[in-house]
Amino acid sequence: MGFATLSLSTLLLALTVSATPIVIQESSIKLPLARRLNVTSVHNLLRHDVARAKFLRAKAEAKLSGVSNFTPRAVIEEQVDNQAVTYIASVGVGSPATTYQLLVDTGSSNTWVGATASYVRTSTSVQTSNRVSVTYGSGSFSGTEFTDTVTIAPGVLVIPGQSIGVASRSTGFAGTDGIIGIGPVDLTLGTLSPATNTLIPTVTDNAFSKGIISSNLIGISFEPTTSEEILNGEITWGGTDSSKFTGALSFAPLTGTTPASEFWGISQTIRYSTGTSILTENSGIVDTGTTLLLVASDAFSRYRTATGAVPDNNTGLLRITAAQLTNLKSLFFTINGATFEFTANAQLFPRALNTAIGGTASNIYLIVGNLGTPSGEGFDFVNGYAFLERFYSVFDTANKRIGFATTPFTTATTN
Repeated sequence: MGFATLSLSTLLLALTVSATPIVIQESSIKLPLARRLNVTSVHNLLRHDVARAKFLRAKAEAKLSGVSNFTPRAVIEEQVDNQAVTYIASVGVGSPATTYQLLVDTGSSNTWVGATASYVRTSTSVQTSNRVSVTYGSGSFSGTEFTDTVTIAPGVLVIPGQSIGVASRSTGFAGTDGIIGIGPVDLTLGTLSPATNTLIPTVTDNAFSKGIISSNLIGISFEPTTSEEILNGEITWGGTDSSKFTGALSFAPLTGTTPASEFWGISQTIRYSTGTSILTENSGIVDTGTTLLLVASDAFSRYRTATGAVPDNNTGLLRITAAQLTNLKSLFFTINGATFEFTANAQLFPRALNTAIGGTASNIYLIVGNLGTPSGEGFDFVNGYAFLERFYSVFDTANKRIGFATTPFTTATTN
């Protein structure tokens, strides 16, 4: 997979936030993303995603309570596998650039390399006096901080002096080279040593501050697929790509409710069909590092009752019969007054990939999982890939909001 491709047109796109028209520049800087299903070992998708969610929540709560020596294993008690479903971007580091395959993560903000391919020093590589370390729900890395040139789109989006981590040790990242972190910058606090109180600007922050992109935002397009690996996603830097969505974008402000407020957090309600409430107005996060759609335990119980689904021990997912599939109704997400329909097909794990996750080929699995904690605690859902593959999303740092729009794949019957 190569670097970002470019289009030549620059347009102005009128969008809607409530009743107020907003103008966002359409960007020509596009980074392709490859969706990859890790089939090197049997995975329990639910266990992986719940472990990540527990970790993110615990880390945020520790930070909010002033705990500086957060120990993840005090909360995350079970070992999890490498990432199961990921989106990978080809990113260049150095001059001349070495290309690394990096996980795209909105739930963290450090960018680092060295998990598989070794870091190659060039004339633009500058080692700092800091060590850097980050722990994730399914892995960790530690190493040395460098500043270097990061290339997203050759000749167009080239970011000099970007802080990167160079791993001397990493776990949980087999088959990838590291992470490009596009979460809120505050998530980098405490990752450097001895400069523990120093924030590390993300690649998006630096591209904006250096005048390389005109807006401090990114647009993300994912698509559902039945392939184990396919180039079918895109990040647009500094604007949006209107060819990837239909209708208008609807924006929601970032939530002020903790601990979701430490991430790309929003508030939403979820209902099943026309009248069954699954989740009342509560806060949670939007996360590209999560495969499933996770909801609070009481919401999950209501969803199970509504669908008649039963747990599947092999995959960790819910399972329904062919007859229940015929009667499966849409979920409706209401986010800042805008309602998004999540169809019955969108609720299915791709049946063509059942055996790749240790399931049975003829079974029908659902992608709604149990977060394991009750609603009302400020971290009541995680909208992961399963949600984002059906809606275009905009992560707007400058205006502290997230936007969603329907796409040609919102009502697809891919799964």
